[in-house]
Amino acid sequence: MVVDSPVPDDTNYPMALDRTTRARPHTWRTLGVALVVSAGFGGCGKSNDTNETTDAGGESGTAGSTAQVSGAGAGSATDTTGGNGTGGTDTTGGTGTGVTASGGTAGAGATDTGGANATGAAGAGATDTGGAGTAGTGGAGAAPTVRLPPPDAQFDYQLGGAYDPPEGAQIVSRDRNDPPAPGLYNICYVNGFQTQPDEQDWWLTEHPELVLRDHAGDPVVDEDWGELLLDVSTADQREALAAIVGAWIAGCAADGFDAVELDNLDSYSRSDGLLEPDQAVAFMAALSEVAHEHGLAFAQKNSVELLGDAEAMGTDFAVAEECNRWDECAEYQTVYGNRVFVIEYRDPDFTVGCDAFPELSIIRRDLDLTTPASSSYVYDAC
Repeated sequence: MVVDSPVPDDTNYPMALDRTTRARPHTWRTLGVALVVSAGFGGCGKSNDTNETTDAGGESGTAGSTAQVSGAGAGSATDTTGGNGTGGTDTTGGTGTGVTASGGTAGAGATDTGGANATGAAGAGATDTGGAGTAGTGGAGAAPTVRLPPPDAQFDYQLGGAYDPPEGAQIVSRDRNDPPAPGLYNICYVNGFQTQPDEQDWWLTEHPELVLRDHAGDPVVDEDWGELLLDVSTADQREALAAIVGAWIAGCAADGFDAVELDNLDSYSRSDGLLEPDQAVAFMAALSEVAHEHGLAFAQKNSVELLGDAEAMGTDFAVAEECNRWDECAEYQTVYGNRVFVIEYRDPDFTVGCDAFPELSIIRRDLDLTTPASSSYVYDAC
């Protein structure tokens, strides 16, 4: 079950967004950081479900993906589970993906008659008509509840190292190797499409076949960050990579994180034509299923050009770097509502964003995402 995080009573607090130490200048125009909820992908309306629950499990069309996301931020999405026969009829019209579960088939225009944990992606305008408060209480094998980040909540982006969050921060993003911040909503940063600089030797030694190679057989390198691209070009490669990256995601859940942001979704743009966007979308879909099965919300990080694939990727919110600089924030908001968490690296872009999007969480950070102990540390929020 997906549960919406409570929205604070005071909406005048500053907002902030964190990003990894891997901040990249927006050379490919995909670096903006925004957090958003992708429930129905049909607009920014509120859910008609009194519990504001949306499906996070049926995106890939795979039976048994029963995690639910709470809190529809984008589109009028609804409850997706039939509560093991205890919760009436779920009429998830719209764009259901036709996930089959024991007891009934949920999908576009279908009626769930109370089968165990039947799930189907809800579309814009879908209305939950039964079992208020029972979603996610279904039978054996029910996935953990997925809790979405609160919209318009102050945020911090600590990818360069963990430190005590600023006063008022409710959300923090940290590297998967750092511990979550007690008492806050924690996003786990995972570099899913490229290698971290300090892990390059491990990949080349243990999994050389999963590193993308050019026509001469040499690894393809992201020159800006010195990272090797991972090869998501085939289903077999994606399956092998998902076993590794999926284990990291499971580790985020075990450590107490609430969500995952998977970085370098746009690695295909640096692959010299060796990778395609649809291959990145397929890999995201596989990993979002893993995240939801472990009770984690799943973010789209940058790549505004793939917003139309949000439902296929199974993403729940957005982390967008420099979306004010590149005039992209409104596009993220159309898909994810106010669960777009924005990171800007220049004062003018931060100021413009705060004026134009007071309903979004926007922060100003230094490009290297340093800690307060550094003389180059910068943090502001609105």
